[in-house]
Amino acid sequence: MKVLQERSLAPFHTFGIEVAAEHIIVAESAQDLVMIWRDEKYRSLPKMVVGQGSNILFCEDYAGVIVLNRILGVEITETSDAYQLHVGAGEDWHQLVRSTVANNMPGLENLALIPGCVGSSPIQNIGAYGVELKDVCQYVDVIELESGEQSRISAADCQFGYRDSVFKHALKNTHAIVAVGLRLSKDWQPNTSYGPLAKLNAEDVTPQTIFDEVCRIRQSKLPDPNVSGNAGSFFKNPVVEPNLRDKLLAQHPGMPSYAMADGSYKLAAGWLIDQCNLKGYRQGGAKVHEQQALVLVNHHHATAQDVLALARHIVSTVKQHFGVSLEHEVRFMNAHQETTLAEVQS
Repeated sequence: MKVLQERSLAPFHTFGIEVAAEHIIVAESAQDLVMIWRDEKYRSLPKMVVGQGSNILFCEDYAGVIVLNRILGVEITETSDAYQLHVGAGEDWHQLVRSTVANNMPGLENLALIPGCVGSSPIQNIGAYGVELKDVCQYVDVIELESGEQSRISAADCQFGYRDSVFKHALKNTHAIVAVGLRLSKDWQPNTSYGPLAKLNAEDVTPQTIFDEVCRIRQSKLPDPNVSGNAGSFFKNPVVEPNLRDKLLAQHPGMPSYAMADGSYKLAAGWLIDQCNLKGYRQGGAKVHEQQALVLVNHHHATAQDVLALARHIVSTVKQHFGVSLEHEVRFMNAHQETTLAEVQS
C-alpha cells in the first residue's frame, strides 16, 4: 500500500480533467484493499476503487479516498482444449490482449485497444466487434471490503448484460474485483461478422490479422486519450422496441440497427448523434469528436461542467430528433458517490 502525496486526479483518469481527491492510495494486493477499508483514518470517508479511470467523469472534487487497483500477475494453465488465464485486476487490458495473440492464445483479438484494466472489464462487460467479455469469462474473484472475505463468482452468476453486470448493482459498493478468470478455447473460430471486419476472408484470416485490423480501425476513429482526454464511448447504444425501430427505419432507411436476442433492436448512438450534425460541436473546452460522434473529448482545458453541458445538449437534441433517450456509458462521480446526468441536472 502506497499513499501518494499528490491530490490531483488528472493523471489517473483518461479525461484528464483537473479535479482532486482528499487521498489517493495505491493498492497492490487484496490485503492492501482490506487495510484501507479498515484504517480508522479513512473509515468515515467515501472510497472508490479505480483502475485506469478510462470510464469515469469526476463531476467535482472527490471528498474521499481514490484507491488505485494495481494488483498484477498473469497465471496460465493449459488443458487439452483451452488456455485458462488467471489475471490480476490491475493488469492493462490491451497489453493482455496483445500478449495472448502474440503467444498463440487467440480469442481476445476483437477486444484490442479497449482502454482500462482487466478488473474493469467485467463491470461493463466490455465488448467490441461482435465479442463481449462474457464470451470468454469463467469467473471473477472479488473481496468483500468490510469483512475481507474473498470469493469466486462464476460467469453465470455475474449477470452479464449489455454493458452491465452484477458489479454495477448488488456488489457495486461492497466488493472489489481482484482477479478475472478467462478461458480461451483452442478450437478458435474467427468472429468477423461485425461491421468493418466483415470484409476479411474468414477462410484464411488469422488472430493477428483481426487484432491488427481492430487496432487500425480504432486508431483511425478514436482519439488517443494521451493526446485528447476522453473516456471512449460516452453513451450506450440505445435498445428500442421493434415498433420504434421500424418507425425510425421508415424515416431513415440508412439507419444501422442490430437485432437482439429478446426481439428488441440496438441502435448506433454515434449515428444518431452524427445525424444531428453534432460532430465538432463544443461547449467550453469539451467537444464532440470530429471522426466519432460517440466520443466526447477534453479539447482545451475542459472542466467537468463543460462535459456535462455538452452531454445534456446531445441527449436533448437526439431525443428531439429521434424520440430516443441516450444513457451515458461513462460513470459519473460526484463528491461522495456515483451519480447520473439526470441527478446532476436536478
